[in-house]
Amino acid sequence: MTNLTKAQTDDLLATLQARFERYPNRHEGITWSQVRARLDASPQPLRSLYEMERTGGEPDVIGQDPQSGQFIFCDCSAESPSGRRSLCYDRKGLESRKENRPAGCATEMAAQLGIALLTESEYRALQTIGTFDIKTSSWIETPAKIRALGGALFCDCRYDSVFLYHNGAQSYYAARGFRGSVRV
Repeated sequence: MTNLTKAQTDDLLATLQARFERYPNRHEGITWSQVRARLDASPQPLRSLYEMERTGGEPDVIGQDPQSGQFIFCDCSAESPSGRRSLCYDRKGLESRKENRPAGCATEMAAQLGIALLTESEYRALQTIGTFDIKTSSWIETPAKIRALGGALFCDCRYDSVFLYHNGAQSYYAARGFRGSVRV
C-alpha cells in the first residue's frame, strides 16, 4: 500500500474525529485525544482506516483491548460496507465457481485493506452498541472445521436479534459484504 498524502491524512483524521464525537456511546471512557495520540505515535494503521472509509465502512472506535491497550476500530456503517459486497468468502470458494464469478473474495480483500474479518463474538459485540445489517449481511471469520467442509459463516440483524447463518463459501450476494476491524 502506498502512503497517504498529508491532505488524505488530514481529511481522514477530521472524519474519524467527527464520527467519534457523534457516537460517544460506542466508546465510553475513551477520549479522542487518547486515540489521536495513539494514531500519531503509530500511523501505519491510518492506511487501513483510509481503506475502510473508502470502501464504505465508516470506521469508529468501539473499544480498547484491556491487555494491549490498543484501540479497536470497526466498520460501523449501518449496512455491510457498500464497496465490499458481492464477494465469495475466500479464494478457494471463488475458484470453485464455474461461471458468474464475482470480482473477488472477502478474505483477500480484508488482507489487502489490512483489516481482520470480525469473528462471531466480535460481530455480536458490535450489535450491542448499535443496530447494523438490518437489510444486508456480513461474512465473518469462519472456523477451519466448517471451512474444510465447504461452508462459510455470515451474520445479520433481524427482529432485534443477531442471526448466524451458513452458506457455501462460493456463494455471493449483492447484499452480503464483510465488516472488519483494525487495532491501533
